[in-house]
Amino acid sequence: MITKITKFVTQSSRQSIAAGALIVAFFGILSRILGLIRDRILASHYGAGDELDIYYAAFRLPDLIFELLVVGALGAAFIPIFTKLITKKNTARAWKAVSGVFFMIVGTMLILSIVGVIFAPFLMHIIVPGFPAEKMSETVQLARIMFLSPIFLSASAVLGGVLVSFRRFILYSMAPLFYNIGIIIGATIFAPRMGLVGLAGGVVLGAFLHLIVHIIAVNKAKLKVIMPNELPYKNKDVRHIMLLMVPRMFSSASNQISLLLITFFASMLAAGSLTVFSFAINIQGVVLGLIGIPFAVAAFPVLSSKFAGGDTKAFIGVLSQTLRRILYYAVPLSIIFFVMREQIVRVVYGAGHFDIDDTVLTYQILGILCLSLFAQSVIPLLARGFYAMQNTKTPFYVALSAQAINAFLIIILIRSLGIYAIAIAFSVAAIFNALLLFIILHKHVEDYEYKDTLRTATQIAIATFVTFVVTYFMRNILGTILPLEFVWGVLVQLVVAGGVGVGVYLFVTAIFGMREFETIKKKIIIRIFGRPQVANEEQNIIR
Repeated sequence: MITKITKFVTQSSRQSIAAGALIVAFFGILSRILGLIRDRILASHYGAGDELDIYYAAFRLPDLIFELLVVGALGAAFIPIFTKLITKKNTARAWKAVSGVFFMIVGTMLILSIVGVIFAPFLMHIIVPGFPAEKMSETVQLARIMFLSPIFLSASAVLGGVLVSFRRFILYSMAPLFYNIGIIIGATIFAPRMGLVGLAGGVVLGAFLHLIVHIIAVNKAKLKVIMPNELPYKNKDVRHIMLLMVPRMFSSASNQISLLLITFFASMLAAGSLTVFSFAINIQGVVLGLIGIPFAVAAFPVLSSKFAGGDTKAFIGVLSQTLRRILYYAVPLSIIFFVMREQIVRVVYGAGHFDIDDTVLTYQILGILCLSLFAQSVIPLLARGFYAMQNTKTPFYVALSAQAINAFLIIILIRSLGIYAIAIAFSVAAIFNALLLFIILHKHVEDYEYKDTLRTATQIAIATFVTFVVTYFMRNILGTILPLEFVWGVLVQLVVAGGVGVGVYLFVTAIFGMREFETIKKKIIIRIFGRPQVANEEQNIIR
């Protein structure tokens, strides 16, 4: 069976968004699982206290620079231009653009990292003003070490953009696994000998391994980055990419503003507040890693290719169907996570120094975040719909508006609600962002399949409500029989109640005859077990 799965994924990865998303989701969920293992190790060793507050605060500064310059901004600007050049057979010109972008991005990141190391004390006082002197000193030390990681990650990101453009998803998706492996090595091997410095060393090791995987993938695909024969900024394609990156960088800045607000205000709350919020974010990130990001990543090169080729109808079809599929998977999972949040937190973090108070606070924050998971899951796709049209400004303005709402809500609620105010503001801002992106995109694209999306959303809402009721009562019934004090009791509750919830959801959507349920049958169950399926080329592209 494993051989058939591998064969199916490998054969379909270049023509099917579903197959590409399956690859990205498979390795994405492995990475998320490793991330949760990493967090469990950290939680059991340190608990929710000063040590992990220092670690997460130090991580924020180098991550800010990398996210601002590279993540999203590079892919959103680079992939459509590179795909367009390849589609039009301008191969030599495309590779010159790759080389120019590579050396410009890595060079810029090197300079910014050096500046960050020098001014780390000043910057950290702005980011975490609530930290006392000793805690601040350790945070600066860790941040300076971690500034090596964005240099490796920026080089890896350019190579990753090339891999995504050619739909080489397997090794591209494996890189985050090794990033988490590096951090786990830091937590289990370096930290016992070196303290918190060992955790920072693990982050740098993970970034280096991330780059190595992408180098291997590019070489294996015989996609070589050549030395540019001119200064990068003299290449008109490089200039075009950089120009498109600017609004997307501001959009990334908007996302980073959200994280900075979280870090800023959490530093003024009780010790461990930043850690608890980070743990809750990481748990709900499993749904994003399993659903939202994989579908968006897999759809992006197809959307870019269709729009570049002038095939607006196919562009709309791909965008609409991918959006419906994300909602089909993400909405019920977010509700199941909401209902089973206590069990999930106990299983993932309930060990060692992570006590009952830490557990309760974490699952309460997780519950608030789960309410916006559907919105967080569709934002990557909706934004990429604009990026495929080479419109990077609209997502920026929308994200900026969302972060304004985020900041406003935190400021007015934090005195009375504390850490809960940050979670509420985060969720409200995400829902606002997703809804506004959808409304504007609908107006930008003529003949958008609005009725299909509305019908699917209605059916999903009904099925999810039934799933919520069944999962809730199943959890309560099991809770009266199986004690939460023992891990096995928590695991049984989680597996049985969650599994029943998934089964009920699939049953209700099957009654509705939803195309997404039929896709599960045809593309996964039937193909894995060898039954033939007939599908035309256009269906394969869209599905």
